[in-house]
Order: sequence, then structure tokens, then C-alpha cells
Amino acid sequence: TFPAAKKGGVSMTKESGGFDQIDQWKSTMFLYSSALKSINTKIEILNNEFIQLYNYNPIEHITSRLKTPESIVKKLKHDDIAGIRIICSFMSDIYPIADMIARQADITVLHVKDYIKYPKTNGYKSYHMVVTIPVYLSEGKRDTKVEIQIRTIAMDFWASLEHKIAYKFEGKAPDYL
Repeated sequence: TFPAAKKGGVSMTKESGGFDQIDQWKSTMFLYSSALKSINTKIEILNNEFIQLYNYNPIEHITSRLKTPESIVKKLKHDDIAGIRIICSFMSDIYPIADMIARQADITVLHVKDYIKYPKTNGYKSYHMVVTIPVYLSEGKRDTKVEIQIRTIAMDFWASLEHKIAYKFEGKAPDYL
């Protein structure tokens, strides 16, 4: 037999003194990691379907990440610990991909930030969606937030370079850069 399911994957017995913070951290990271796997699979299926139907792949590559512990502490208010980045060849692919994701029956779009229509002052462009996706655990379904960024190869290059410049010069990059 299996041990009794734990609420949120965390032991809540008197012996453990309530929530054990390490177990809670591991459970949270497991939940977000599972959400990333689930949404990554959905996006790969959509891309493969597009190839099958149109002999064209709109997605160059997909990357995902869980934030670092330090970053998570800062971001816990927003609850967007998990993120996935979809890199396209052309800007004309971004909105159709976002639409295909939004039409998935079990994905709920919470909000969108369109930095393509409204770029940041530093030139940053990208399309961001915060969504929830269900993760099915032994205790039942847990809707989990994931941030999806959709951008072109050129936008990704600029974002990466701009981030490195800002980090290297601590926000005080020389004007020539």
C-alpha cells in the first residue's frame, strides 16, 4: 500500500512540528517543475502539428527554467517561479503561437504583457503570458502558474545581450554600448 497522501506533498503530523520548510520547498519546486514539463509537452505537440499540417515549424527552440532560490524569494508575491521561453524565427509567428496556447482547454491566461507593441525604454521586446496549467498529483489537480515568453531569435539576442550589459555594469553601462 501507498502511504497516506500528504496535503500539498508536505507532512503535517504533530511529530514533524507542522509544515517542514524543507519538505514544503521541495514540494513547491516539484510542482513548478511538473508544470514546466506539462506545458513544454503541449507546445512541442502544437509545433509538431504545425509541421504536419503546413510543413513549417514556427518554433526554433524552447527553453525552460525554474528561478534561483534568491530570485524566487523576490518573486513569491507574483508566484511566477516557472518560466518557459519560445523562440521563433519571425515576428509574424509570435501572435499565432500565443493564440494556440491560449486556446488550450486546460490553460487559463491570467494576464499578458505585450512588449512588442509597447517595447521597454531599453529596447526590450517580447510577448509575455502568465498562465495556469493543471498538474495532477495523487491528492488531485493543482493549478500552477507559469510565465511564457515568446520572442524572435533577434529579440532573444537583444534581451540576452542587454541583460549581460546591465549586469556587468550594474545598470550604469557606458553610452556607447
